[in-house]
This record gives sequence, C-alpha cells and structure tokens, in this order.
Amino acid sequence: MEEKQLARDLIDFIDKSPCSYYSVKNTVDLLEDKGFKEYKLKDSLSLKEGDKGYFVVNGSGILAFNIGSKAIEDHGFSIVGSHTDSPGFRIKANPIMKKAGLIKLNTEVYGGPIFSTWLDRVLSLAGRVSIKSSKSLEPETKLINIDKDLLIIPNLAIHMNREVNKDFSYNPQNHLLPIMALASNEKVDENYLIKLLASELAINEDQILDYDLYLYDRQKGSLLGANEEFISVGRQDNLSMLYSSLRAFVEGNPKGVNILLATDNEEVGSRSIQGADSPMLGDLLERISLGLGKTREEYLRALAQSFLISSDMAHALHPNFEEVADPTNRPILGAGPVIKYAANKSYTSDAFSAAVFKNLCDLANVKCQDFHNRSDKAGGSTIGPISETHLSIKAVDIGGPMFAMHSIRELGAVSDLLDFYKVVKVFYSL
Repeated sequence: MEEKQLARDLIDFIDKSPCSYYSVKNTVDLLEDKGFKEYKLKDSLSLKEGDKGYFVVNGSGILAFNIGSKAIEDHGFSIVGSHTDSPGFRIKANPIMKKAGLIKLNTEVYGGPIFSTWLDRVLSLAGRVSIKSSKSLEPETKLINIDKDLLIIPNLAIHMNREVNKDFSYNPQNHLLPIMALASNEKVDENYLIKLLASELAINEDQILDYDLYLYDRQKGSLLGANEEFISVGRQDNLSMLYSSLRAFVEGNPKGVNILLATDNEEVGSRSIQGADSPMLGDLLERISLGLGKTREEYLRALAQSFLISSDMAHALHPNFEEVADPTNRPILGAGPVIKYAANKSYTSDAFSAAVFKNLCDLANVKCQDFHNRSDKAGGSTIGPISETHLSIKAVDIGGPMFAMHSIRELGAVSDLLDFYKVVKVFYSL
C-alpha cells in the first residue's frame, strides 16, 4: 500500500462520519463490500468456519467477526477494540432560543472538547431521528446529516473580553450556543428544527418522535506539512484507530476467530447498551461460541486463549509544551504506535501484554514507543480496563501518537497510521 493512500482513505472516512451513527454506517458499508453479512441481535445464530458477519448495537456500536479453521477453545478470539464517538456538543430537546434578534440552539457538552477550538467555525448537525412506525416498541430510525453551512458559535470581540487570551473560562450554557438564523425570519419558530429535519428526510413533521443530534465541523480533513506527512482532521480520536483496524480486519486471514469491536460513548464513561461498560462484548463473543456449537466450558477456555488490543489515540511530545510530558517516556510523531501504561490501571498494559504487542511489532517490522503520564498528572482511560472488568481476557492499551486531542481539529502522522495498520494485520493473521 502506498503510504499516503491509507491516510487519504482515513480522511475520507472521517469526513463522511460526522458522528458515531455515521461511523458505524460507513464501517458497515466497507464490511458488506468485503462480503460480511449482518446478523440481527434478536435472531438465532448458527455459524461455521469461513463465516463473516457483524452485529450493530443501537446504531452506534458494532462487533464484526471472521471465523477461521482452528477451534476457538484452543486458539481463542483475536480482538481489536476502539470507539466510535468523539467529544463535542449535543442538541437538547426544545432547543430554539431567541436572543438579541437571533435564533440559537440550546446544546449540552458531550465528553471533553477543547471549547475554544469550536468557536468561529462553520458547523452543521448530524445524527439520527426516530419516527413513527406500525410498531410502538420499534420506532423507525433514520440517519441525518444536514449538508449545509448551518451554524456558528461566534467569539466575543477582544475589546469586550480582554482576558480571553489569559484566564478566561467559557461557560457552556452562556457562551457556547450556536447561532442559526435571524429572529426576524418569519420561517423560524419554536418548531423550526423539527421542520428542518422533516424537510431533509422528506417526511411529515408529525412523524418525528425524537432525535439524537450533534454539532460537527464542516471543514474537510487534509494532509499537510512540507511532505504531506501530517493528517489534519477532527475525530482522529478515535476514528484513526477504528479505520486502520477495520482495514486490517477485512484483509486478515484468521486462524481462530478475528473480532473487530467498536463501542460508543467512551468519551462519557461507556455507560450505554452500546458502550464498553455493558455486556455487549461478552454476550456477543458467547453467542458466536454457541453459534459454533461450543459449550460454556469451551467458551471460557476460548477467553483464556484470547487477546484484546485496546486501541485509542495517544499523546505525543508537544514541542511547545514539553514540560507537561513525563521525563523519560516521551513518544513522538512518526515513530510508531504507543504502548500506554498506568500504575492505577487506567490502561491495561502490563509486562506480559506489552511484550505480546512488542512481538507483533517485530513481526510487522514496526517500531513502538512507551507512554506514561507525569506522576503529578491524572490521565485519561480507554475501553481496555472496562472490558477487562467484564471478561477474563488479557489486554494491552496502545494508540497512535497525536497532538490536540479533543480539539475540533487534531493532528497525527501518516506513517504512524500505516504502522498501526501493519501491526494489526499481522495480529489478525496469526
């Protein structure tokens, strides 16, 4: 593969995935193009060697599988996990607000975005809409992406806020609500958003029951740098890990059972039916095992032979903020995937699981790096530790090094993306 092609493909994937529902949709499109079949959660399962399929959980979580020839109780599951969501802003119910002759939307913060990066950017809305159907317990859902320059969160002029470049703190309820229209526009009323959604979906307004909508940046991603060695686009955390592992997954040659896992709501604690802090992974692995005719005992033996690569982006040493990095563990852009460690187990990596990943890197002829937080700073966490609390499975936490994590525009390196893909492709072929 030409080095930059994977990065260009990633940018295209991210540009088409403004929120987690589209991340899953575009994952499904690639899986089906490679011959994978959807299995419904409510259906019975009967599987055999060579079967390739996937489950979608509540529209924004997905688990795909590819069944090889070796018995799972002897070879186990080879799992790479990531997440589909990114920090930003969610639209509240009854969102229309009239202030200062303008119409703005009431939002709430999702996860931990860097607020200042969202201001003065051209934004729009994407998500899903629930509409009436013939079954009360099964409303129909439709994805929606309003493909127009619709919204903006304007900054206050520095003449009125002299502290904006010092210690100013944005209040999410007061300062970060996006403007949509002039209030003098006769078409804009309290139901304007519903009317807009109905128009986009070509349905009647009274068919709409509810929505999950998020703001997103309209600027497309790009390669930049003197030699186009950098990837500049939002949501690399964590679609870079999802997309590169997805590409390796569909190209893998499984011996046991290969698993691609992408959960939602990691940025807010994974507490949802499609999140890592749910029975999703364990239930679906067991269903695959039962579908292959295995007993509960054989399933538990398979877990003991399994391995999870928890893949979430990592912090690179920033040249303008070197003081925030650990003194001796300072991963850099362009030097390969990062193994993440934490004494408090916010990352799963230990001497055994890190050694497994280092062996995979050797097989792929890829260098890797180590990351620890400074001892006086608390770090983030991933789906890895959560998954380990639900399943008896060995796991390592890794990520691609990057800058500006949780900014509306993040920065990674082309070579790091390709290196992670190479390692996962080896993993999926063992």
